[in-house]
Amino acid sequence: MSDVTRAKNGRPVHHWRRDVVELAALFTAVAVADGVANLVGQGPDGPALLVISAVVLAATAGFHIWWSRRHGHAPPVSDTGARSLPQGQQAGPSEPSTAAATPETVPVESTLWRMRTTVKDEPGSLATLCTALAVERVDILSLQTHPLAEGTVDEFLLRAPGGLAASELTRVVSSAGGADTWMERADAHDLVDAPTRVLGLAARTALDAAELPLALRQLLGRCTIRQLPAVPIGGGRAREGVPVEGVLEDTVMRLRAPEGGVISVERPYLPFTPTEFARARALVELDTRLGPRVPRSQDVLTLPEGNEITVRRADPRDLEAAREMHERCSSRTLGMRYHGPVGDADRYLNHLLNPRFGRTLAVQTASGRLVGLGHLLWDGDETEVALLVEDKWQGRGIGSELLRRLVAMATETGCGSVYAVTQASNTGMVAAMRGLGLPLDYQVEEGTLVITATLDVEARAVSAEAP
Repeated sequence: MSDVTRAKNGRPVHHWRRDVVELAALFTAVAVADGVANLVGQGPDGPALLVISAVVLAATAGFHIWWSRRHGHAPPVSDTGARSLPQGQQAGPSEPSTAAATPETVPVESTLWRMRTTVKDEPGSLATLCTALAVERVDILSLQTHPLAEGTVDEFLLRAPGGLAASELTRVVSSAGGADTWMERADAHDLVDAPTRVLGLAARTALDAAELPLALRQLLGRCTIRQLPAVPIGGGRAREGVPVEGVLEDTVMRLRAPEGGVISVERPYLPFTPTEFARARALVELDTRLGPRVPRSQDVLTLPEGNEITVRRADPRDLEAAREMHERCSSRTLGMRYHGPVGDADRYLNHLLNPRFGRTLAVQTASGRLVGLGHLLWDGDETEVALLVEDKWQGRGIGSELLRRLVAMATETGCGSVYAVTQASNTGMVAAMRGLGLPLDYQVEEGTLVITATLDVEARAVSAEAP
């Protein structure tokens, strides 16, 4: 080990053994030179030999100095792994060192992307794509492959430099052999590996039947999911069913719903792969085997006047109580809720109370009477909220409480917005939407008012990541 590998206060430390060796070498050289001088000086050519020896020694010393400078040792390495800077280039407190400014150590802003592309099913095609991404300093966090009859669909989770635009990344992938490339921004929740994510979705579905459409949406990405009952609302001809194994048609998959009817999943921008179709079919089969189920948790609240009410999840078992509440509601209240003939109101209850189409909250009094219903309905890729409160219980804050809870559910499931369809004269619903404190958009068409509230989904994601 070299005697100058250690340092103190930034300067190398020489060991005493090196000094002793150098002194011994010096005395030996003097003694040898004296002996040679005495021996040569007595001969006839002594002076000439001494001059020649001096020239040779000088040339040798000069060559040694040149060689040492050309092939000198690297600067010593400190205890922290960083090399010491040459004299005069040491970094001050407000000036970063040259080593710290290299691209390898300077942290840069990065962006998470989900990307899918199709490559040829031949050796080296994936390696070429990964090499092209590495050149652009793109980190591959996860990779899934979906074999097809022709080629392979590769699904990546990427961490790319913040300055790398999606169009540039797509160009790089295309130049490396990728085709039909699709990209979208990802977030920290996508860092979970695929098996863990699928198991989590299965667990959510097992606990609550209303989770099936949401689980499918998270499993397959951005898509439109519609569940069509076997018999249309209000009667009519039954819809054509699908085989037990389901149907996959490019960008559309159709699955048999657990209680009959059809679950239609459409993703126009990207065809479904057989792997995705198999996962979706397995999730629906799990839901079918578990049968109807709704969490039975409930909250007891006290109204300002002192009456206690219970808020809980509702399901088809509340159908009779909901019909009785309809009978106690006035025609005006039912008309504002259903926007049509009052006699058609009961026809929607089977649909509204079915957890396959959304979530319903029920409000009941201490005696067990149902006095309010709040619905969160999955409408394709949108989400609707609707309220109905019995006339005698209006104006006590029940509607606002239901709406607040429904919006919290929508936010928790990742919905970007919710909308309510009502009438401009329904001041109670308008006030409840304004009371949410969210950005609202109003659209009026032929007396019908559509209020859309934008949800703060990013805040929910940040809170979920917080310890």
